[in-house]
Amino acid sequence: MTRIVGERDLDDTRFDAEDARAALRDIVRTRRFDERALALQRRGWMSGYPPFEGQEAAQVGAAHAMAAEDHLFPTYRSNALQIARGVPMSDILLFRRGFPEYHSDHEIPVFPQAVPIASQIPHAAGAGMAASYADEDWAALVCFGDGATSEGDFHEGLNFAGVFDAPTVFFCENNGWAISLPEARQTASESIAIKADAYGIEGVRVDGNDPLATRAVVEDALASARDGDPVLVEALTYRRGAHTTADDPSQYRDGDPDLPAWRLRDPLDRFAEWCREQGIVDDGFVDEATEEANEELAEAVETAESVPRPEPEELFDSLYEELPADVRRQREAARAVADEHPETYELDR
Repeated sequence: MTRIVGERDLDDTRFDAEDARAALRDIVRTRRFDERALALQRRGWMSGYPPFEGQEAAQVGAAHAMAAEDHLFPTYRSNALQIARGVPMSDILLFRRGFPEYHSDHEIPVFPQAVPIASQIPHAAGAGMAASYADEDWAALVCFGDGATSEGDFHEGLNFAGVFDAPTVFFCENNGWAISLPEARQTASESIAIKADAYGIEGVRVDGNDPLATRAVVEDALASARDGDPVLVEALTYRRGAHTTADDPSQYRDGDPDLPAWRLRDPLDRFAEWCREQGIVDDGFVDEATEEANEELAEAVETAESVPRPEPEELFDSLYEELPADVRRQREAARAVADEHPETYELDR
């Protein structure tokens, strides 16, 4: 288990004070995003939302480990990783309102969020294989939870990567729950990382509530992957909230589970405390970062709200080069219904 916070001083790591401050700043930014997004969903501003409170350190550490040309394959809970990588907050908010994920036309190499469990894992292995065939010097990093390791896509993706030396890092955020299924009911293996042995690749574990340790492990894994040696990283963290806004964890979670204190503790509080002890930040750093994040969020919400809602018939725009007659009739019918009942259409959308 790799860990820095609570075991080593900053001077005993590969990182400097600015690296630590950047990690803490992004943890604050993404925590505020999560809190605001949850509040927006609760008032009907957007559809269902998957909170990631408690997993910010793992995602920020992984994001800071990636080179600019590395390709990210996120899952639906990877919002902190995307934001720390540079994806505008407004893009993610718009996605949750039903828009495409690339409204800002950013050029960050990130694939669409995968909502089906584990479907992105073979995609990442395939992309890594393509990079290898094209002799390109980048690696793919694919994110998923511990529940995804029970899907066939997980095994297929790791098997392909192992056989074909795909430059791919498999980043598992083991947050203790697969919706309502606890970790102990998910696998009988000693760990998730040990599953890598079956596919002839390396598996490592890291304290996922420690952003610098996660960054170090993922940096090494990406370097290994670029050399043709894929790696499975298991970041141990804990999902502090619900699986999604449609979930009620009180139905299956009663009190704290039998896990070590470091895994259950808020990663923001833990890392901020360590940074203060190291003399990296002062007492006002988190408050200042929070104010900056609030301003960024206000702009992101304003940007998202300024995007016009699509007309119903636009649903067909990307389907046909020339619309068949029956599709034209469907468009006209949809427009007629919207015109006849504008108040209902406005409410639904």
